Amino acid sequence: MDVSAMLEGYAYPETAPWLRANMIATLDGGIQYRGSTSALGYSGDWALMQHLRTLADVVIMGATTVREYGSYPPGAPKLAIVSRSLRLDFEGPLFVEAPTPPIVVTCGAAPVERLREAERRAEVMVCGADSADMGEALQRLAEQGYARQLCEGGPVVLAEVAAAGWLHELCLTLSPSITAGDAARILDGPVIDMQSMELCHAVQDGNYLFLRYRMAQT
Repeated sequence: MDVSAMLEGYAYPETAPWLRANMIATLDGGIQYRGSTSALGYSGDWALMQHLRTLADVVIMGATTVREYGSYPPGAPKLAIVSRSLRLDFEGPLFVEAPTPPIVVTCGAAPVERLREAERRAEVMVCGADSADMGEALQRLAEQGYARQLCEGGPVVLAEVAAAGWLHELCLTLSPSITAGDAARILDGPVIDMQSMELCHAVQDGNYLFLRYRMAQT
């Protein structure tokens, strides 16, 4: 698959702020196999993820997703990490070796000592009282110039994004596999008001299918 040619259709709209989510799932809806998301993908999916990052101003991840990656590539856009508990490795390469400090989005209920450590290693954004208010966080990011937003999960964060009305676009790679089990779906949270989406494109690469949806126009 020529990923660069496919990406011509991925330009962010002029009506930014705009949040795009990029996720992968099995045919039966799971996002992991034996605890690993990367087990579902392949080189084409990985290349698409890297290219989508080049179009964004900020990449948003939950703490669980960050812990799965363990590092963040040089030259990638600003990283924003969403975490209530702040159970993050502030001495790890993601913070110590980052060319610019990541943004940590948390809430007023975050542990005080962890919050102080976060403030030493990152730009901290406190949004909400008991949990991170994603609507407020995304709006504040946009106001700071991070208008082209890319969310790479995890499913709890993405569910909170959708609940806040900020899931403008969903890029979903369908992996040609079934796993059953109890893996979460791409959105994992309370029921929200049903949101209709419009199909922008469906691109096949072997047995993989790249789907791109955007929020339906009302």
